[in-house]
Amino acid sequence: MKYLCLIYFEPGIWDRMSANESEQIARESSAYNDEMQASRHHIAAQALQPVDTAVTVRVHNGKMSITDGPFAETKEILGGFLLIHARDLNEAIQIASRIPAARFGSIEVRPVFEPGGSAP
Repeated sequence: MKYLCLIYFEPGIWDRMSANESEQIARESSAYNDEMQASRHHIAAQALQPVDTAVTVRVHNGKMSITDGPFAETKEILGGFLLIHARDLNEAIQIASRIPAARFGSIEVRPVFEPGGSAP
């Protein structure tokens, strides 16, 4: 089954880290990605540009509107994602708990809806 791990953290967290701290997280993340690929759990992963580069698009009654920034005002921002294969939710949670960014943010684990599957 596929699971999407959404990685959230406070805006500016990277700016507050020392060069050594951010380099350590980068090394750990690279090693984690290598481990995920070797174990064949990895499907895709990507970090996102800063939240100030985001736009929100809405279409209501055939009319499009665009707003700068993310849709919701929150304490944490979406910083990236990891799409994985896992046997079940328990394995997906274990995989998500090893994402280095989990130590200073949160990871939302959500099953991916597969076409032809039962609706959520």
